Amino acid sequence: MRSLALVLALVALSASASDAAYEAATTVKDGGTLSGVVRFAGAAPALAPLPISRGQDACGGDRQASEAFQIGPDRGVKGAVVRIEGVTMGKKPAGDVLLDTQQCRFVSHVSALAVGERARVKNSDGLVHNVLGSVDGATVFNVALPHRDQHVDITRRLRQPGIVRVLCEAHPHMFAWLVVHDSPYVAVTDERGAFRISDVPPGTYSVTLWHEGFRPRGPDRDGRPHYDVARTLTKQVTIAPRGAATIEFELK
Repeated sequence: MRSLALVLALVALSASASDAAYEAATTVKDGGTLSGVVRFAGAAPALAPLPISRGQDACGGDRQASEAFQIGPDRGVKGAVVRIEGVTMGKKPAGDVLLDTQQCRFVSHVSALAVGERARVKNSDGLVHNVLGSVDGATVFNVALPHRDQHVDITRRLRQPGIVRVLCEAHPHMFAWLVVHDSPYVAVTDERGAFRISDVPPGTYSVTLWHEGFRPRGPDRDGRPHYDVARTLTKQVTIAPRGAATIEFELK
């Protein structure tokens, strides 16, 4: 009995520690901001359009541009994810991610959220989609969306930080990413490659850039587009009380 009680106590302690990994505060005292840009150096890769094997009328044609690499003005990279690591207490999560299907494309191609923030998948097309999310090959969610405007809440299925690859089992060309962070201090770069994260507690942090990878390697065995490994870069930044720090990353 004593051994059982000890095991139960350790399990409870472990669960409590996990739950306390990030604590939301009512206010962030002397919070600062982190902003910056992600740019590409060198010759930008040319990605071939993705062939659409079924539902071409509803999908808007027989090919679709790949979103694995998107470069904008001044060589800014859209769709990179910037995470501030190691924040254990700070602002309340307030995100609401909607992963929509529009003409057989996931919108947005890359989304980021904190554990516990609301997340939904939606079907805006007039055909069947089956949305599968996985982390390192392990299924996180598998949602059938047979009807137009149908949506399903997947918030409770995103309980752990990780990089979730999203596919449509009915349409091999469709893919997207959900980056689940352990705090709300995460952002996706816009069309200019820019990002901004507010209400950051003062301190020195590691800041990580993640990009899905963009060198084409042809279709995989299931006919899905395949690119090289994801890119990660890390820099250190200090955010002073009520300060504004900037950082720049370069992909190549």
